Amino acid sequence: MEKIQNYINGVFLAPKKNVYFDNIEPATGKAYCQIPNSDDADVELAVNSAKEAFPSWSGMSNELRSDWMMKLAEGIEARMDEFVSAESRDNGKPIKLAAHIDIPRAVSNFKFFATGIVHYSSESHLMHGVGVNYTLRKPIGVVGCISPWNLPLYLFSWKIAPAMAAGNCVVAKPSEVTPYTAYILCKVMEEINFPKGVLNIVHGYGQNAGDAIVRHPLTKAISFTGGTTTGKAIASIAAPMFKKLSLELGGKNPNIIFDDCDFDEMLSTTMRSSFANQGQICLCGSRIFVQRGIYEKFKTAFVEKVRKANVSFPTDPEAHLGAVVSRPHMEKVLSYIELAKEEGGIVLAGGHQVFLDAPYNNGFYIAPTVIEGLDYMCRTNQEEIFGPVVTLTPFDSEEDALRMANSTEYGLSATIWTRDLQRAHRMADQVQAGIVWLNSWLVRDLRTPFGGVKSSGVGREGGWEALRFFTEAKNVFVKY
Repeated sequence: MEKIQNYINGVFLAPKKNVYFDNIEPATGKAYCQIPNSDDADVELAVNSAKEAFPSWSGMSNELRSDWMMKLAEGIEARMDEFVSAESRDNGKPIKLAAHIDIPRAVSNFKFFATGIVHYSSESHLMHGVGVNYTLRKPIGVVGCISPWNLPLYLFSWKIAPAMAAGNCVVAKPSEVTPYTAYILCKVMEEINFPKGVLNIVHGYGQNAGDAIVRHPLTKAISFTGGTTTGKAIASIAAPMFKKLSLELGGKNPNIIFDDCDFDEMLSTTMRSSFANQGQICLCGSRIFVQRGIYEKFKTAFVEKVRKANVSFPTDPEAHLGAVVSRPHMEKVLSYIELAKEEGGIVLAGGHQVFLDAPYNNGFYIAPTVIEGLDYMCRTNQEEIFGPVVTLTPFDSEEDALRMANSTEYGLSATIWTRDLQRAHRMADQVQAGIVWLNSWLVRDLRTPFGGVKSSGVGREGGWEALRFFTEAKNVFVKY
């Protein structure tokens, strides 16, 4: 069985203790490769490598760093089919999703920050008759990037690309559940002779390798995407060490549907916003609030569509949903469906595990699930499930919708459907979320800030926000 290796200082390395664990294919439930169980000794090697590479990498011109990152993007494009296949197999998602979203977006991330850094400008502040201040943005040094399993290369590149573009050297840990495309990325770096030590990738569990990255005194900034509980733990370690922190955490996003919406467009988009990537996107609208005037119409049409959604193996071109990422995650999602029933919920569609024919009979498949009849404050409506499960709740007024939408500890995104322009702006202003889509969902401009409020995170990613995070401001005053 193939063994994935760490990539440190431009060299593929086994973990120091030579211990591995299985990488399970979600579609089949069987192991297909092994992952290094790295620890603080491996992280120490990676940090030292990054430290040594930092002077030359940060001393390069922005144009030369941009060229290197463009070569990396082109290397991914040259192996597009391999990346697509690996992402689908590793994560369980339909291959068409990996082909149209995940890997192209990873390429775009590298290209965006590669070009962005050459257009980055500093600020100046004139003091009339006194002098002028100008602001430099300096790379931090060695930074740690820890990414999640739901959009593996997409979100991995979303972190490492701005970090490197800004002149930092990186110690990165992809999710131990979905490590394979990060491993192929290392092969691309080797092929193009990417500068050694600039990007070091250490595989392993969060409590071992991830914890060591966060605790290391030389990692001056930590960018993490994942669960809110893990984010709290990272903050408790990093904050006393005065590290910069960017935490993109959980979501329990409202999808608010008014009765004057464009019904057909809303219905089609709501199918995607509910179940894209098996509901394993932090931006999915898992709480659907529908104005009472169209509630029954929506419920009938939506449930009919959901029941027709095809749950199948990832390489099936007819698959609407693939496998969820792991057996423990499948069991967690199914347990929430049982909780919803205990809380008085009525399952209108789905609500069960799906069993496919061999060789996929041991895979981790769940039918897309729709539940109604729950109080908006119940656990099912307050806690992040992160799977193909949505709840339906009617409302009467804007005030009702806002009260329910804002009731959770989370505040990542919200979707609002209405033709009333004034209402749209009022709701967007008052809903507690870092990202709001009006009459749309998951329309992403890489220049815009990305992140949430409340327990959904700290800081913003994307565009200039990411480049600011991965640099420190230095003000210089010149007297007249």
